[in-house]
Parts: sequence; structure tokens; C-alpha cells
Amino acid sequence: MSIDTSRLAALAAATASAALALTVAAAGPAPAQSGDRGPLPTRVATAEGPVQGVSDGTVRTFQGIPYAAPPTGVRRWKEPQPVRPWSSPLDARKPRSACAQPTDQPISIEGGGDEDCLHLNVTTPAGRTTGRLPVIVWIHGGSFTYGDGATYRAARLAAARQGAVVVTVNYRLGALGFLTAPGLRAPANLGLLDQQAALKWVKRNATAFGGDPRNVTIMGQSGGGYSVCAQLVSPGARGLFDKAIVQSAGCVGPDGSFTRAQAEANGRAVAEAADCDDPRTADSCLRRRSTPELIEASASGHDGYRPVVDGTVLPEAPSRAIAAGRFARVPVLHGSTHDEMSGLAGLDEIMTGTPLTPEAYAEKVTGQFGKDAPAVLAEYPVSDYPAPGAALSAVLTDSEWSTAALDTQRALARHTRVHAYDFADAQAPYFRNVPRPASFPLGTGHMVDLAYLFENDLFEPLDGAQAALSDTVTAYWAQFAATGRLGGGGLPAWKPFTEHGPYVQRLASGDIGRTDFAADHHYAFWKALAPSR
Repeated sequence: MSIDTSRLAALAAATASAALALTVAAAGPAPAQSGDRGPLPTRVATAEGPVQGVSDGTVRTFQGIPYAAPPTGVRRWKEPQPVRPWSSPLDARKPRSACAQPTDQPISIEGGGDEDCLHLNVTTPAGRTTGRLPVIVWIHGGSFTYGDGATYRAARLAAARQGAVVVTVNYRLGALGFLTAPGLRAPANLGLLDQQAALKWVKRNATAFGGDPRNVTIMGQSGGGYSVCAQLVSPGARGLFDKAIVQSAGCVGPDGSFTRAQAEANGRAVAEAADCDDPRTADSCLRRRSTPELIEASASGHDGYRPVVDGTVLPEAPSRAIAAGRFARVPVLHGSTHDEMSGLAGLDEIMTGTPLTPEAYAEKVTGQFGKDAPAVLAEYPVSDYPAPGAALSAVLTDSEWSTAALDTQRALARHTRVHAYDFADAQAPYFRNVPRPASFPLGTGHMVDLAYLFENDLFEPLDGAQAALSDTVTAYWAQFAATGRLGGGGLPAWKPFTEHGPYVQRLASGDIGRTDFAADHHYAFWKALAPSR
């Protein structure tokens, strides 16, 4: 299974100015909220201490707010601890450090982050609203190894028609968040525990930012989506959220978790690379290693870390638990992009400048599917596609992503309300300064849907039609966060996905409405092929 296969770069987090505390303190307390419709204050009193944000007239932003104590020194590989309260206003005008991560991939955060990283960012409408707003908590993707919350600026989503308080969070990654190594005395799933600590912060502080702590939606894409799958199953997350949005992650199907044996095998390799492979001394040895030394020794890429079935934070694999109905039965918005694997399918052409040939397409399918390759080639003949690369994209997307998406929606719908989508904008923006293959269009590939939800310098700017779709999609997402339902209020109708009515909404510029997802993605073919794979 591959998570976040896109090629991209991310923004570095900036440090805050220490001088602001004295300036804000001298200004006196912020005015009390009144019944008028004027701007909201940019100074907010949280349960831990006051924070000073900024407003552009449309949204207020508060960045780099610590939600737990720095997981450094003796707190390395410990469960998240309460942050020490403060009294002087905290400068929350700029983001703080991302969590420590390798810099070997294009999706790495520049500079590699830091262990002192348990911060979150809050974006709210700038003007007063009637009643409390729904809260959306964004869990970023990155294969549990890369990324941060601040990269995803949320003005568009917060200022959508419904309005929302959007919280984007950092959580420990890779070897510092998901390492399970023989001899290391540390809880598994520290990254998941960090996410739960951030949700507890939201419960304490949502009201201060105009949000409703009784109406919280967790939302994630790819690795963040698998995190949401895990939180649906984790006992420690019960009661911390009321709805879930899962993007490009099949909670049922190819599993987004590791068994303890799988995690320990990967952890053993990390310990060996750090020269800490003796289980009798591994704990003290690993704790002596510096952050750069640990990152150098850690597994990188897209397959080294996953949530671990540890019997406590994650009692069982999410794929098994959700298929059996053992999960928090909250409303779920679930979907994928129509062309999840288009970027990977076009990678050879981008690297070599030579389009995939029909013969090379057949070789790749044979290498991937072995004895089932003739059936796959018959189901996806090159003649049905604009180029062999497009055929390969469809094969990889449908086999690895679309089938799992529909399986997930069916499993969830047996127990809770589900809305399903296929993000299928044929002319979607792509990653900024990244070339595209010339032989076929990429459509909406993995992660590209986020260009419509967040302001993110990773992506090309939206054109007029894409901006209109963005307005609709952000309105849908905010509407779901508010009510758990979709459609109406000026938006195109969107029926729930049910066992007997598997309604999937197509999201594309100028084309929003029901789509036959199963037929479009050859679902019956892959299910029939499954027993032989």
C-alpha cells in the first residue's frame, strides 16, 4: 500500500516574535464580545493562557499554539503531557516548528522540523456569527513520516458559507511518533495519542474561538485519513469528536496499520541503524541519540510507519474493527480522487521524457498482477484510454484505492450515516513547478483535492472554474461539519450512501451529481479477482 505518493515540497515553519508579549500586555484586555456584528478580537484567552493572533478582515488566524508540553528530553517517547500555563500573551501570528522528519523526499518539510513541535493552528471567520460554529480538526497526511499542520492554511474552509473554526495540528511522526523497537520502553502510537491530546485541547478551548465543543469533526487525507480510521476505533478518542471526514484512505481493505510484529521488525532495523540493536540497552541507547541521528537512522519513504495494533490505543486493526461495526458510529463523509495513482503512472514519462508504450504497459501489469495480468489487460485495454499511461493510472487507482473506498463506504453505511464522493475534476491543478506527462491528462490525482480545500503553496493556483468548485466543496465540507448532512441551502442535492442505495457524488467543475462509482472503477471485476490475488 502506498500513501502520499505525490511529489511536492512544503513550507518551513517560522518562529514567533518575542517582543509582541510586552506590546499586547500594555494594550490592556481585549474588549468583551457584544451583540454587534463587528470584528472579533485577535487576542483570545485560552485555558492555558492568552494568545495573540491576527486578522485580515475575512478570517482570524492563531498559529503555533502549544497543546502539550514539548516531547523533548525526558519526555521523548512519552505520552503527551500537559503544557505549562502562561500569563503573558503568546505570539500566535506565525507558525512554529514542524515535527522532526527526514528530508529525503519531496514532501518533506524544509529543514526537517524539530522534536518541540506539538503545536496547532486555529482559523476562524473574522466577523461575529450567530451561535457557535462547528469545529473541524485537520490531521495532515504524509505517510506518518512527513508534513505539518501549518502548511494547510484554512481561510477558504473557515470562511465557507456555513462558516467553521478550523484547527490544523502537528503530531509526532516516524521514529519519534510510531517507533516500536525491541527494548524501547515507550508506548506505541504516540502520534495517535498526540492527535487525541489536540482534540482534548479543542474541547477545552473551542468556545474561546467561537466554536462549539459539542460539534467537532475530525478530518484527514491519506495518512491523515488512516489516522481518522484509527481514531474511529480507538477507545481513547471516544467522545472527542462527533463526525469524521476521511479522504483518500480506505478504512476497510489494504490495511493502514501494522501488527506489533510488523512494527517491531521495522523498529529493529531502525535500532540497528542507530547502533542500538541490543534489546538490553536499546532504550538508554536510543534516548541518547540526537534528533538528527535518530532521523538518519529512521525508516523513510512511504512504508516505514503506521499505527500499531497494540491492544490499548488501537485494540484491533481498523479494517477489521470497522468491517465488524466496532467503531464510533458518527456520521462519516468518505471519498477518494478519481485518479489517485495518475502521478505515479506518469512518473516514468516525466523522468525519461518518453511516454509509456503498450508493450511497457503490459509488462508493468504483468509485474504487478502476475497470473491475473491477462484478465486485467482485457478489462483495461489500451484502446479504451487516451494513452497507455492513462490505462495504467486506471488500473492502479481502481485496484489499490477505489475498491477499498467502496468497501469502506459499504461497511460504514451498515452502522451509521455516510456520504460518499468521487473527486473527479478532469482539469485539476497540479503541484507547483512539477512537470506533467505529455501523453495523458492527470485528472485529479492523490492529494490534489486539497488544492480546493486549503490555501497551500504546494499547488498551482485555481482558475475560475476550479475556484467555483472550491466554493462548492468547502461549503459542503462546512455544512457536513455543522449538520452531518449534505445538500440544500443553495448547494446541489447529495443523498446519503446506504446499503441499498450506494449514492456517490461526483465532484467536478460544472459537473456535480450522482455517479456510478462501481461501474466507473470496475468494482465488480476487482471483487471477482480478489480471491485469486
